[in-house]
Amino acid sequence: MYNNTFGNIFRLTSFGESHGKAIGGVIDGFPAGITIDMEFIQKELNRRRPGQSAITTARKEADEVEFLSGIYEGVSTGCPIGFAVWNTNQHSNDYDNMKDVYRPSHADYTYTQKYGIRDHRGGGRSSARETIARVVAGALAKLALRQLGISITAFTSQVGPFKLDKDYTAYDLTSIENNPVRCPDQDLARQMADYIFRIKGEGDTIGGVISCVIKGCPVGLGQPVFGKLHAALGNAMLSINAVKGFEYGQGFSNMELKGSQQNDIFYNNNGEIGFRSNRSGGIQGGISNGQDIYFRVAFKPVATVLMEQPTVVIHGNETILKARGRHDPCVLPRAVPIVEAMAAMTLLDYYLLDKASTL
Repeated sequence: MYNNTFGNIFRLTSFGESHGKAIGGVIDGFPAGITIDMEFIQKELNRRRPGQSAITTARKEADEVEFLSGIYEGVSTGCPIGFAVWNTNQHSNDYDNMKDVYRPSHADYTYTQKYGIRDHRGGGRSSARETIARVVAGALAKLALRQLGISITAFTSQVGPFKLDKDYTAYDLTSIENNPVRCPDQDLARQMADYIFRIKGEGDTIGGVISCVIKGCPVGLGQPVFGKLHAALGNAMLSINAVKGFEYGQGFSNMELKGSQQNDIFYNNNGEIGFRSNRSGGIQGGISNGQDIYFRVAFKPVATVLMEQPTVVIHGNETILKARGRHDPCVLPRAVPIVEAMAAMTLLDYYLLDKASTL
């Protein structure tokens, strides 16, 4: 398999399958001299970890990371950082009845057609468990960005029909960890959680939207013409399992407005250039303009549902599949740290690229 590496200067190469020995990776291009906060990294993994609430998969994994290289006495050395998170709680027998069956809308069919072989246990490489490596690399990127004054916060803004109805600036984004859905509106979060729990009881799944806000990004990140910052963020988000859409700034909304109504007007803010609005989402011409970068990521419902569905076996004969195993009824709560991780890796990579723009 190719394309298991993400990034240009800051690069992550990940490895591992859902029911293999481990998920891990090698990070190259990480700056030397960064203090590595192990407690913070583990906290980020805990946010992604399965079994954290009644509305996530029941799989129990400690998801403790073991660093193998690139860190000495708690500080990055500039050398490749190797790491592994060991799998300990696989129930591979749960997938025996799916070995020769294609789950609807899953990667089973496409992987088999492309490679002629697939690991059916938990989806193998197509499993969202692969995102562990992204969260580790993203946590390291966050530690570097913290020194630059850049912060990244993602949150659940929609689950099925339940969605936030105000701009992100109207909410306290520091409160998202106060509920299992990771939504900044506590009342709406309870409704979302109840809805997910009901969907889970039906053996079904549901999707929604995660929003993300990046604050403190300096002006100038982004490479013309094919290295636009919003394109890089879109590429990062669309590489996440179950993601079906990406929009930044106003996105698809307010398309009835004219250019004179959409434009972000400049003004003299006590001797500095300011903006009257931020409809561009902090990026203009593919380059960050210093304002908040905000975007939205749409996640489809999990493909594996615990109810009978018509499908076919590998030779084309029709059959009925009743999936077993431990699956998320909604990926959004656990996907919040993954969105943040991919944004952090992209921002750090493009910050390092920007350093090569001028002498």
